[in-house]
Amino acid sequence: MSIEQKRFHTGLPENLTDRFANRALGMKASEIRSLFAVASRPDIVSLAGGMPNLTALPMEVMAEVVNKLIQDNGAEALQYGSGQGHPKLREQICDVMALEGISAHPDDVIVTTGSQQALDLITRIFIDPGDVILVEAPSYVGALGTFKQYQAQVVHVEMDQNGLIPQALRNAISQIKKSGRKIKFIYLIPNYQNPAGVLLSADRRTEILEICHSEQIFVVEDNPYGLLGFDRPSPNAMRAEDSENVIYLGTFSKTIAPGFRVGWALVPQSLKEKLVIASESSILCPSNFSQLSISSYLSDQPWRAQIASFTKLYKVRKDAMLESLEKYFPKGTSWTKPEGGFYVWITLPPEIDTNALMPKAIVAKVAYVPGTAFYADGFGTWSMRLSYCYPTPERIKEGVKSLGAVITEEMERRQLI
Repeated sequence: MSIEQKRFHTGLPENLTDRFANRALGMKASEIRSLFAVASRPDIVSLAGGMPNLTALPMEVMAEVVNKLIQDNGAEALQYGSGQGHPKLREQICDVMALEGISAHPDDVIVTTGSQQALDLITRIFIDPGDVILVEAPSYVGALGTFKQYQAQVVHVEMDQNGLIPQALRNAISQIKKSGRKIKFIYLIPNYQNPAGVLLSADRRTEILEICHSEQIFVVEDNPYGLLGFDRPSPNAMRAEDSENVIYLGTFSKTIAPGFRVGWALVPQSLKEKLVIASESSILCPSNFSQLSISSYLSDQPWRAQIASFTKLYKVRKDAMLESLEKYFPKGTSWTKPEGGFYVWITLPPEIDTNALMPKAIVAKVAYVPGTAFYADGFGTWSMRLSYCYPTPERIKEGVKSLGAVITEEMERRQLI
């Protein structure tokens, strides 16, 4: 790309534009981030962000955990630690993963600064510019941003209410291979997917694993919500069925607190060294203080009961959202019915552009995330993601009512109802 093309593409001053690497030119704030300034206003009902609700977390208990850690083990907690992560915490992570059928060894666990860093490291060690990453349609905006940063080509694969469709995966692989492009991995959120809220069925998990194994495509299984099923546990993790071809990502952000920024990757033995080296070159070592805080909490507190408390809180909010959607959204709209997690995916008539609708929603004191944020190719203009995890049930009802009125007015204007 010439200097003139760079300047036209970015609008940056000449003295900066011609100094950037090509991969930096496509970097831009996500649509969710750009919403925060508006959505954080107290008069706005934000159904946009996916912030965990910490009202169920006993702060006095966390204060005691941290205070005891500093008093008893402050010299270690405040010092540098292992680039792979603290050994005790890695053992405890294996206990957490066992709840979803995973049998793992602590040596294969790499602690990261949130699972987002793990995703960045995996992309860094696998992707050359132009390589293909397969993702669900729609997919997590944070992952799409990372993939774009490393100049991957993202190919979306169709989903339905039971998750990614295996035959659609076969078709996508066939078309990509015919074009001569190289597929490095498929990125999936099988449990209560972000943004769609759907659960990948057990039989499809097995079929997808078989397809990817035969095609020599790694599976990156991102599982932040797996322990937040409302009425029944989610199926066993895909990693439980295939330890050689699945890279599993986990986090404590949804089950304890996001502020600690502690996640992890469970990797096949063949990948461990590369990922540790990449992590050390990125941050040297994850926070010892955060790791030992989480470890102390897991050792001394009833963390399974705490997860159950979070799940109960989110279920109440999910019920409030679904009831409000039934009451206030017009005919011709549809939505997913999540069995866990944080999100509902709304589908409107194709004539409605949810990006263009946003200013009207803000005037009505409600915010959402337009569907295009969750596609790499501008698709999804008639969709939106609503999050029920953070607002109170009363605020959820208020927000859905206001948003329903905005959508109804737009559909009436276009004579769609």
